[in-house]
Amino acid sequence: MSLKIVKVVTKSEKDKFIKSQWNFYKNDKNWVPPVLADRRKLLNTNKNPFFKHSEIQLFYAENDDGNIIGRIAAITNENHNKTHNDNTGFFGFFECINDQNVANELFLSAEKWLKERGKDKVIGPENPSMNDEVGLLIDAFDTPPVILSTYNPEYYANLIENANYKKVKDLFAFKLTQSSYKTEKVEKLQGIIRERYKLTIRELNLNDKNQFKKDIETFKDIYNKAWVPNWGFVKWTDEEFDFIAEDLKMIADPSLVIIAESHSKPIGFGIAVPNVNEYLIKNKKGSLLGALVQSILHKNKIESMRILALGLIPEFHKSGIDGVIYYELGERGVKAGFKWAEASWVLEDNLPMIKGLTSSMNAEKYKTYRLYEKEI
Repeated sequence: MSLKIVKVVTKSEKDKFIKSQWNFYKNDKNWVPPVLADRRKLLNTNKNPFFKHSEIQLFYAENDDGNIIGRIAAITNENHNKTHNDNTGFFGFFECINDQNVANELFLSAEKWLKERGKDKVIGPENPSMNDEVGLLIDAFDTPPVILSTYNPEYYANLIENANYKKVKDLFAFKLTQSSYKTEKVEKLQGIIRERYKLTIRELNLNDKNQFKKDIETFKDIYNKAWVPNWGFVKWTDEEFDFIAEDLKMIADPSLVIIAESHSKPIGFGIAVPNVNEYLIKNKKGSLLGALVQSILHKNKIESMRILALGLIPEFHKSGIDGVIYYELGERGVKAGFKWAEASWVLEDNLPMIKGLTSSMNAEKYKTYRLYEKEI
């Protein structure tokens, strides 16, 4: 089979790139189609503030019949390189038929583009950054992804590894139910921690505009302080934070967006969102209208939520307050009618967080996402 690698330049080529994702999941009952409008917004280099400091080049592979049989994005992230003092490029949005030659040609195209920009290493998949959908699913292919999580065929790992990429980091997802975390031990422990740190927890204030603005600034500040030590972390710019917050506001439940205060000082936060993938999986064509219709039909039928982010300022690490925030989100989730939650993702070497989830909260590690790297 001959193939042609197309370097995406035009708007119509970009749209072909986006829509080609349907080519790889025709008979996969667990795949959740993206909303096309959301994908176009994410990849819009004029509107997504990520691209004010970074670049992206899309490529796709066509067969003799003009059908797209693979795709990839090469990505620079200059804020990452400034933060970590390295010279790394990234790949993302990878899709491919089960053909190693096609995969190799895609990776070579992305690597060549990155080398031309002076990069000496590639990490991925990141779509397009660590603050978006990230990692390759390497297990648990029998369940759909939750909101803002990746999903892919099992054979993708072989294609990537056979292109000489090696594991650099695994990210874990944990499953929580009320029966798992709501034990006598956990209730007693979180009560002790609340008293020890004079801890109060409140939700995001939507009624007072001035307080809402202060709360948003609090989230930004804690997030950027809390995640500084983490592998691969890059601070959000104000514009990036607002860009993502705008999307999350469309689906967020204010009761699941909480701020933890110690002696009335904000020191942590937790964000959980309804798992709208439960109805988006029915939106087979990825249309915005279809997504809106499904949201109306299923808004009160969602059974799960994703604990999307949790942060504590450094001086409160290892305090156990993270467990209290998980507990609080769990209680609020149950009150909202959810039957289970996914807490994701957690770096494989974030042992305090993993211990808190598994030992204290009795969470089940049930999915693994892998990031790969290659010297170029």
